[in-house]
Parts: sequence; structure tokens; C-alpha cells
Amino acid sequence: MKEIWNSLTDGLKDFCARNGFSKVCLGLSGGLDSAICATLAADALGGENVQALMMKTKHTSDLSLKIAHKIAKRNNLAFKELDINSLIDEETLFLTQAFGQAPKQIVLENLQARARGKILMAFSNQFNYLVLACGNKSEIAMGYCTLYGDTCGGLAPIGNLYKSEIFELARWRNTLSPALPEEVISRAPSAELADGQKDEDTLPPYALLDKVLHLYLDEGKSEEEICAAGFEQKTVGWIIKRYQSQAFKRLQLPPLLKY
Repeated sequence: MKEIWNSLTDGLKDFCARNGFSKVCLGLSGGLDSAICATLAADALGGENVQALMMKTKHTSDLSLKIAHKIAKRNNLAFKELDINSLIDEETLFLTQAFGQAPKQIVLENLQARARGKILMAFSNQFNYLVLACGNKSEIAMGYCTLYGDTCGGLAPIGNLYKSEIFELARWRNTLSPALPEEVISRAPSAELADGQKDEDTLPPYALLDKVLHLYLDEGKSEEEICAAGFEQKTVGWIIKRYQSQAFKRLQLPPLLKY
């Protein structure tokens, strides 16, 4: 984990220097991925050069707000809490009139992600920040992300790390200093775009998903070979089909840091 962390911090510093950025910004959601990215950026550039935005809606839990504030304080981040509910309400009303009917749930969820992406890009334009997209390899592979929303940015620092690796990396980083609150590591992953939403409502458990993705993407195993290794055919087939159907999203992502 030390080698990965050092490689990522060095990679982020180098990318910023080569592209003329001294500061970065990101959405600090109260989830693990953005927490890792914020801590990584603070280690690489200094917390004062990391603008973290908690862009809350009615679906944002009190725990997420508490975690975001803790991360900002522990890593000395520049931090703002912004209420974006009014933006979502205005856009929902506009689309209801434009559609002539109520927007679907997926529309309402993606409005939130895209409002956040739009705000981050505005901060980038205003203050010359490099926007960091906080998605991980598991989510990217499954297309569990919103184009022009949480995929907005100039660099995806953890885009080559599976979610399972993110958990391990977070625990390792906390052996150096308590940069990450324990609750951000232990809580169930959620995009919080709807009440009670959890990642595993849509995806297989990450421990399972990542093993299948590793065999398929990193070892080049076929569906038959992965099933022969002891995985259920229905699950393996679903993962591979989903991966293939989401290629259009991966083609539009910012560059990923290598390690």
C-alpha cells in the first residue's frame, strides 16, 4: 500500500505541474472514494491547496455531513458546504414542464450528480483548480457513474484501483495518521441520490465484483474460465454484459493515474 500511495501522490503532483495547476478541487461527499482522493491530494499538494465542496441535497445524511467536516479538519482542507436543493428543484420543475410529465427517478438522480459536476467545473474556471473525479475502477467498469456528473474532471486519481483496494488503502493510510474517520471506512457505500440508496442495490457486493473483474480484466479470463473458478454463471454473465455495455462511458472519462 505504501508504494501505491507514494506512486499516486507523486503522479498527482507531476500531473498538476505539467498542466499548470497548483490547486485542485473535488466534491467531498462523505463517502470513501472522495475521502481518499481528498487525503491523497492533501498529502501531495498540501491541504490548503485542496478545495473540497460538500454539495448537499435532501438525500444527504447527517453522517455524510459529519464525515465531510471531519475529513476537511483532519487534512486542513479548504472547505465549503453548499446546499444545492434549490438548483435541483428548479431543474426538476423546468423538466416537468418540458417533458409534459414527471421526470423518471433516474433523471432526478442524475440531475444531482450533474449539478455537482457543473459547480465543480465553475470553481475550476473561476479559480484555476484542477477538478478531481473520484470514481474507482469497480464503478468505472460497471458504468456506475453519471456522465457529465461525477465523471467531470481533469484527472481520476483512483480510477485504476478497485473498491476493495480502496478500503485496504484507507486502512493503511490511517496507520500514518487518522486522516480518515473510521465511519467513512466502515459505512455501506452509497451515492445518496435517493433515500436509503446503497451501491449493492445495483451492483454485486464489491468483494465478489472485484474478484470477477480482476479475472476478466487483469488476467484475461473468459466467462467460462471464471465460472470454472467457482463463480456463479448468472453473476459472472451479468458483470461481463454490464462491462461491455458501458464502454461508451469509459471512452469519455478523464485520464486515470497509474501506479
